Amino acid sequence: MAALAAAEDSPADGGAGVEDVEVPAAAARALQATPACLCAAPACAGRRRDRPPKAKVAKAAGALPAGQAGPKPRKKAERKDLPAPQSEATRQAGGTMSGLDAAAKVLAEAGEPLGCKTIVERAIEKGYWKTGGKTPAATVYAAILREIQKKGDASRFAKADRGMFTLKA
Repeated sequence: MAALAAAEDSPADGGAGVEDVEVPAAAARALQATPACLCAAPACAGRRRDRPPKAKVAKAAGALPAGQAGPKPRKKAERKDLPAPQSEATRQAGGTMSGLDAAAKVLAEAGEPLGCKTIVERAIEKGYWKTGGKTPAATVYAAILREIQKKGDASRFAKADRGMFTLKA
């Protein structure tokens, strides 16, 4: 039988306390013949740095195995459930506009501060905006706040009171 010592792990060094282990001779030879580890553990560092993995060599050279073609370019699938994008001229000619544009138009017509629920009701009633969402008032509220935050003084909207918005003059 062969004995393997783990000097690094002795309890005196603060290691795990692995002591000499009796291993059959055949197992000891098998352990010595085991190829170097490929993991990234610090204990294994430097064992196989002399050559890169085969896949990276072939990829770096741009070579493919004989008889194989490269990957086909993928086409972006068209969504059939969405309508085609509308131009600004189409929107103004009677199509629906964005929620922010509709809110600006409703606030301009009202001339006073309005809440988002009222803005959305009037925009849908007048046909400026169509939505299938469950909470369109929350959507418009978030969009108005986002525009105020991003554009600052250049924003079309101003917060008049809690939950109330008006157009800037």
